Amino acid sequence: MEQQYVDVLVVGAGISGISAAHHVLRDNPRASLVVLERRSRVGGTWDLFRYPGIRSDSDMPTFGFGFRPWRDARTLADGAEIRQYVEDAAADGRILERIRFGRRATSADFSHDTGRWTVEVEDENTGERESYSAGYLVGATGYYDYDKPYRPEFPGEADYQGTLVHPQHWPEDLDHTGKRVVVIGSGATAITLLPAMADKAAGVTMLQRSPTYILALPEVDPLTSVLQKLRAPARLTYKVVRARNIALQRGSYAFCRKYPRLARKVLLGLVRAQAGKGVDMRHFSPRYKPWDQRLCVVPGGDLFKVLKSGRAAIATDRIDTFTADGIRLRSGKELKADIVVTATGLSVRLMGGMELTVDGTPVDVTNRVLYKAVLLEGVPNMSLVIGYTNASWTLKADLAADYTARLLAHMRRHGHDIATPVARDGDRSEFSVMGEALTSGYIARADKVMPRQGTRDPWRLWNNFHRDRAMLRDAPLDDSALRFAKATAQEPTRAA
Repeated sequence: MEQQYVDVLVVGAGISGISAAHHVLRDNPRASLVVLERRSRVGGTWDLFRYPGIRSDSDMPTFGFGFRPWRDARTLADGAEIRQYVEDAAADGRILERIRFGRRATSADFSHDTGRWTVEVEDENTGERESYSAGYLVGATGYYDYDKPYRPEFPGEADYQGTLVHPQHWPEDLDHTGKRVVVIGSGATAITLLPAMADKAAGVTMLQRSPTYILALPEVDPLTSVLQKLRAPARLTYKVVRARNIALQRGSYAFCRKYPRLARKVLLGLVRAQAGKGVDMRHFSPRYKPWDQRLCVVPGGDLFKVLKSGRAAIATDRIDTFTADGIRLRSGKELKADIVVTATGLSVRLMGGMELTVDGTPVDVTNRVLYKAVLLEGVPNMSLVIGYTNASWTLKADLAADYTARLLAHMRRHGHDIATPVARDGDRSEFSVMGEALTSGYIARADKVMPRQGTRDPWRLWNNFHRDRAMLRDAPLDDSALRFAKATAQEPTRAA
């Protein structure tokens, strides 16, 4: 098996991977770069999820790439549009031609002798094995397990005679026209499915164990519309609206964390105004503080519109058991259902399950900290892209990609083969990088998979765009915690 040589190997062709490739090639135009993508198309999450109504849960001016304006005035966009936007960015940046589809990276081993990664890959279409030698590795697969969603077993579900489906594996031929639908869950997916299925279904009920905070956003951004009517340049419009939204995101998050009682009062007041008189606020009043879990947004108040129309409903209760034709609740009430959607969440899996070793020694990611929230402690020449949990994922992905590109250019200029972040005793906390921020189910499950949170800079992950921008984009690259070295033995680098 012939080994393929590249300067940079990116694993994943979703938002994170395309951003990484763009930034690396911008600062290192002569670098040989290959992107490995397990799926058959660009898009990652936005190619995987195809349930009705799938859309972003972040505003598009901040969810879009910093280097490519999102030109539509709508606040949120649907999954197909986002996937196409990512593919267009890959095509225009000449990244599409560098992507190898149908490839699953199974293992990666770094050698200090050569200063390179050896990455073993399986072509899932043919079963053939491939091997890549890469000077630098970028893990851009996100942290969702694409194969297995989080799916608890419910009492009596074997007796259920209807259709049971999880949003992560939505059947293309599933027709819900005229059907009674129950959606189990209260997160962004459930809140999206309710209005999306209500038009055709005989009735849709969102069954939640506990409510979540919901915020209605304008379907069309007013500032974008005004600037477009004034014929302001698209890039200027994007830059202005993006900066405003970043400030609003950060400000609202900080407000909620500092003044949780007041924030709760404001958020529930907005729900009451949208839902109208007679609304049972029990369905919209979480037991936790604002931003203990991610805030759910609805464009144009679509959720409240279908609830007021009577085409959809919410039940706040616990499941006693499934029956042959639906679900019986702890309260004794029965929900008849032809289709039950288990919008119960996601499982977490880092690097797509790829085994990571350094000089043949396995790397326990859960016992490592992240340097500047991008590089993994003790692991040379590798970036790990993890987006924000309290803001748009892409904001952090772009910063991580920009830092990686700058680091590679710095290594090339100074003749460095190896860059390794080295932590000290006391730099590591007991929490994961996601464990302190939010309490959502998938966040809690991530504790067993994700790196640890640092106790101080540069190891602490702050989830703060302005702070991260200063650290990743503006600060010098030379740092006592980042060790540069030459490879022990040199081997020639050949273009891919």
